[in-house]
Amino acid sequence: MKTNVTVKNKQLKARIIRSIASSTAIETGQSIKELEATLKSKNSKFKNLPLAK
Repeated sequence: MKTNVTVKNKQLKARIIRSIASSTAIETGQSIKELEATLKSKNSKFKNLPLAK
């Protein structure tokens, strides 16, 4: 059971990141892949902020 929940949480987080990246790309004209990489980066300046649920 725990593994299934963990997988679902990872999938949800990936979808949220993709959504944020795509929305930002539309507004700024940047690449979605570039924005996703920035959001997933361990060096992100916003690393300590949790995503909304």
